[in-house]
Amino acid sequence: PPRKNTLIICSNVSPPQPVLNMRKSWIEISENCDFSLDNIPFGVCSFPSYKSSSSGVPLLTPSTPRCCTAIGKFSVDLHLLAEAGLLDELVVPSDNGVTKISNFHPRIVFCQPSLNDFMACDKKVWVAVRNRLISLFMAAGDEDDVIEPNPSLQNNLPLQSNSMHLLENTLYHLPATIGDYTDFYSSREHATNVGIMFRGKDNALQPNWLHMPIGYHGRSSSIFPSLSTSCGSSVGSGKMSTIRRPCGQLQIDASDPTKGSTYGSCKLMDFELEVAFFVGGPTNRDEPPTADNKEPIGKPLTLDEAANRIFGYVLMNDWSARDIQKWEYVPLGPFTAKNFATTISTWVVTSMALDPFRCETSAGKQGGDDLKMNDDAEELNVGKGDPTPLDYLKDPNYGSYDVNLTVSLQPSNTQKTTKVCQSNLKHMYWSSVQQLVHHSVTGCPMRAGDLLASGTISGKEQHNFGSMLELSWKGSREIILDGAEGSKEVRKFLKDGDAVIMEGWCRKEGIGRVGFGQCSARILPAIPFPYEVEEKIVQAATATQP
Repeated sequence: PPRKNTLIICSNVSPPQPVLNMRKSWIEISENCDFSLDNIPFGVCSFPSYKSSSSGVPLLTPSTPRCCTAIGKFSVDLHLLAEAGLLDELVVPSDNGVTKISNFHPRIVFCQPSLNDFMACDKKVWVAVRNRLISLFMAAGDEDDVIEPNPSLQNNLPLQSNSMHLLENTLYHLPATIGDYTDFYSSREHATNVGIMFRGKDNALQPNWLHMPIGYHGRSSSIFPSLSTSCGSSVGSGKMSTIRRPCGQLQIDASDPTKGSTYGSCKLMDFELEVAFFVGGPTNRDEPPTADNKEPIGKPLTLDEAANRIFGYVLMNDWSARDIQKWEYVPLGPFTAKNFATTISTWVVTSMALDPFRCETSAGKQGGDDLKMNDDAEELNVGKGDPTPLDYLKDPNYGSYDVNLTVSLQPSNTQKTTKVCQSNLKHMYWSSVQQLVHHSVTGCPMRAGDLLASGTISGKEQHNFGSMLELSWKGSREIILDGAEGSKEVRKFLKDGDAVIMEGWCRKEGIGRVGFGQCSARILPAIPFPYEVEEKIVQAATATQP
């Protein structure tokens, strides 16, 4: 049957999913490659080792970051496609056929060293650009109801040579200048596990948890890009980012808080498997009520508005220092235990690419049955489940995405990796749309490039747990890893030299693999205190963040 690719402005709606014919590209794409023709993610890249073969074309220097996309084993320079006119005269499907995109200037937008300007556009612009890129990569004769092949790139070999670079030769940068970063706590399974460990089964969830998405503000300055990507490569191969084991205050005696704390390096280093999304679209502001108001104030977002403000998603490792966190988190929550490093994957998978993978959450629904009336017209609350969300959070299209998530660990003495976690984005009680709505409920302005994270994503079974805290159950269980020459390594928390590799992807009949690339980093030793130590010690313990 013909492929249906109608424009879905509201990604919060889950349309019926027909059987689809997989799109074909003139670019070779392996079956297990994250970047199929059904993906078309966006990122920021540079190509320091590349020497341009053209002249007379306004080019950025190869080492200058610019906006790109990924297809197969290539990163593609959108700045050059725009300069060649391949992104002009964009259109989107509409009730009357197609609508032309106006006031969008791809030559300016895509030569920027971040995606912020592109993210700030309306969703119809994102859709139009993505559709045009699909058409440029689509094989001849593979048209569908919305997109027809455009041979302009396929027939231009010099442009291919200048604009298409192997992923392995690409240097990745943060996809956006992140203004604000908020981390939520939205997986019920994870929140329940942590609650049982520290408060017992009867008080696992705090009273407010089922009423609203719980979150806290993090540090955007310590969010770093993962240098690795994935296109059928083995887990843990290729480039690897690094992060530093933190130091801080550690409680001397957990049974006697009056003994205070001591300074030292974190002993309980942990990862957290998360998925984060970038906010896009125009900032939610009211018109100024008076002429002398210099800045309009913010306004709350509705569920539909929020769905259209989600640009796309990345994998996230929210590194955590559990022993530092335990001493400092009362009463205001985590602080230095979370602010030292957060690693994200660098290709942003759009909400449009994930729409075909809409699914129920592991909760199925939120709240009990609605109020019903009996024969005597008495109101009976027959719901015996969780509290029903308040109206501003009550989502008729409540759901998530069927994204497979894995975490593998690689000790420093081997190239072997051990998969320690298999989870899924559907293990979310509060959806990304609800998170964004609640964040804005006070009128908080949400700006393009803001990053909102899911919190640790855990399922019900032990192999679904998304942190070492849960996998080792607060250090009471051992996790066995493959080591060098057939040996075994034992972990309860992470050691120096360990690499954490996260991957995520979607797949279904008739649709190419939609993946995020790898989110990976290796742990470097802490810098000892006092900091004025011998230079050789500092050099041995110091590495530049990407």
